Amino acid sequence: MALPEGLLEDVKNYLDITWDDEATEKKLTGIIERGMKYINSISGEELDYSKEEKPKELLLDYCRYVRSNALESFQTNYLHELLSLQIQQEVARYEAENTDTDV
Repeated sequence: MALPEGLLEDVKNYLDITWDDEATEKKLTGIIERGMKYINSISGEELDYSKEEKPKELLLDYCRYVRSNALESFQTNYLHELLSLQIQQEVARYEAENTDTDV
């Protein structure tokens, strides 16, 4: 899975990582990819993480929790936001399906 352009830099900035290090970037890339897969699975589709919207916000916080060795707390602390994203995506799919059939 390729990262959206600039996402690694955005995550590094969010985590206050100001240095360039190949090992750190490789580790962060893995964290980002796993976070994207996790959030996509919650929403039921591939999301756009290049925009400053809820999916990217959740991904940045996912990365922060993983980097702090607290992943088990992420779902508990962000359950409301994850459910809200899931519902929002389901409503968008429903509207898209019903808009096509109403025409």
